[in-house]
Amino acid sequence: MARVKTPGNGNARKKQVATLAAVNSPEPQKNPPPTDLEVEIRRRAYELYEQRGYTPGHENEDWLVAEQEVLSRHDHQQSA
Repeated sequence: MARVKTPGNGNARKKQVATLAAVNSPEPQKNPPPTDLEVEIRRRAYELYEQRGYTPGHENEDWLVAEQEVLSRHDHQQSA
């Protein structure tokens, strides 16, 4: 007997959507960092995520640590 295809029957895949928690800063930044610094911060935050074994739930912490490292390095280069 032939099978009738119905929605939800067979190899239907469900899309998984990843969400990131929004970073709530206590007060808005007056001068946001230039785009190239933001790219560096994003890259460093991802490196921290990799080092932790891709464990979710520390996005804000990774971003803040990466931001501190990158901005500190940038400020040091500017003063040199």
